[in-house]
Amino acid sequence: MTTEDDSPRATAPRSARPPRTAPGGDGPALPTPSGWFCLALSRELRRGAVLTRRFAAEDVVLYRTRGGQVRATRPYCPHMGAHLGFGGTVEGDTLVCPFHRFAFGADGSCVSDPDGVPLRTRVEHLPVLERNGFLHVWHGHDDAPPTWELPALPDARVRPTAHWAVEVDTHPQEVMENVADYRHLGTLHRLTVRQVTPPTPDGPYLRTNLRSTAGRIPVFGGLSWEKSTLMAGLGWTLTQLELPRFGMAVHLWGLPTPTGPWRTVLRVAAACEITDPGRVPGLNLPAARAALTRAVARSTLRMTARVILQDVPIWNHKRYEPRPRLAAGDQSVGIYRHWARQFYPTGAN
Repeated sequence: MTTEDDSPRATAPRSARPPRTAPGGDGPALPTPSGWFCLALSRELRRGAVLTRRFAAEDVVLYRTRGGQVRATRPYCPHMGAHLGFGGTVEGDTLVCPFHRFAFGADGSCVSDPDGVPLRTRVEHLPVLERNGFLHVWHGHDDAPPTWELPALPDARVRPTAHWAVEVDTHPQEVMENVADYRHLGTLHRLTVRQVTPPTPDGPYLRTNLRSTAGRIPVFGGLSWEKSTLMAGLGWTLTQLELPRFGMAVHLWGLPTPTGPWRTVLRVAAACEITDPGRVPGLNLPAARAALTRAVARSTLRMTARVILQDVPIWNHKRYEPRPRLAAGDQSVGIYRHWARQFYPTGAN
């Protein structure tokens, strides 16, 4: 768990129980879906840095070359098995093993070793994608390569200025289902929500629009807004809140990443951009614009985190229902479940 920018602390209780399984104890209820999943923020991986992150019950090593390229690799050196994320270093464009200083290049092949004759071996690189300040790694069944990409905001300079994360005992599909299950926003979170358009599938993407009324937001007070949400696979969702009255737009990312069987790290991040400077007086100086957009992003993140912390106990203790008994008003959940099947091997969910 990490917190930033005065966001609520993720203090939801965790039990000591083992990873939950499908009804009857026949193993995990859902496998890891295919798709892109966030392992870090771009700012966490500076040039020459090495990070180890847990992903789908394995370690992944992220590193950024001195030239600025991001790479992701399996963690173990093929020479004698040293973990490249613990003591490994970046030299130029290569990742160097801490044990015997074997170095691996852009395609994962060994390019140098202490004897001067590189071994005919390589480390396995994973597809990695950097978008709007996030680092995403691809998971494909049977190591299948990416078949689609994540969307990007039109302005690549828009990056999150507020970030919060929490670890929960659940699966990314369950987290993302909250977007389709909009009726729980009224019963659990006491938010007034109306669906403007039902979820619309488009290959690996799913779009929906809701109109909601939130409580008081420190910067603006009470607000009602229409929000459009785009899902890309089961590890990426972007909600965009247009605030034309204030000449601003808020971008809110929800990024659940599976770390193990029925374990997920949910990252939430927010950014705000000025879309109509004339609507907001006193923004002649860049510093003033930056301070205002940071304040709006942080306020949005704090409100979102408080809502999510109400969901956490539900996620931690609910059972996955592969064939839920949906009610008359649950059409959106049915559309979502049907769409989600494409990210698993046939018959897996």
